[in-house]
Amino acid sequence: MNRRAHSLSLMLAGFAVYAFLYLPLVIVVIYSFNDSQMNAEWVGFTLHWYRKLFADDQMLQAAANSLIIGLVSSAASTVLGTMAGFALHRYKSRVLQLLVLTPIAIPEILVGVSLLIFFVMLNVSLGMLSITLAHIAFSLGFVAIVVRARLAGMDESLTEAARDCGATPWQAFRRVTLPLIMPGVVAGALMAFTLSIDDFVITFFTAGANIQTLPLQIYSMIKISVTPEVNAVSTLLMALTLCLIVIASKLSPNVFRS
Repeated sequence: MNRRAHSLSLMLAGFAVYAFLYLPLVIVVIYSFNDSQMNAEWVGFTLHWYRKLFADDQMLQAAANSLIIGLVSSAASTVLGTMAGFALHRYKSRVLQLLVLTPIAIPEILVGVSLLIFFVMLNVSLGMLSITLAHIAFSLGFVAIVVRARLAGMDESLTEAARDCGATPWQAFRRVTLPLIMPGVVAGALMAFTLSIDDFVITFFTAGANIQTLPLQIYSMIKISVTPEVNAVSTLLMALTLCLIVIASKLSPNVFRS
């Protein structure tokens, strides 16, 4: 009886935690279809806010900026992160681990402030370039972790067999290692893109006055009031993020299980 009561209490506690985490997200999605200017009460179902969202030039420009930054930063961080992950797997250097993984452990606000100071010291104009460089620096470590996990599960004898057959180190990497770790590389790229398109803190510090990304645009909107249009764009951003996370977890399940 005590064991059953203990299991029931754990189940209720877990349900309460998950409700606390996900119930606000469900409310945001539901109220994005609310036929009312305010979110005080449910009036009726409508798609008006989604139509208004896709007719908002400022929102579309912010989304385009986020998309460009996300694609460029994820591409660059994937290349650099793949090389870093390979180096971490091969050389087991603590100094290298510290350099690659430190941006992940440091709070984002410290990363944003330090990058802002760095760009000011180098006289780099704050804008698309500074945001992209900041996102590359932040996302690189995540890609390296995913790639290293994929390399840890790879059979090294396949690469050794390629070398025994006369392949150069580059040929063995390009024709054997890279195809085997490609799911991890793609998963790392998707994760980097997700981190970039969702990021607010680092972007807030490294963006110029004339550049708006999607998170910054949402922030500027909620300072006035939280309208169903904000709920609509939040719902779409949430759906995109969840889809990318699911795809990344399917491509590299070992990272998400650890």
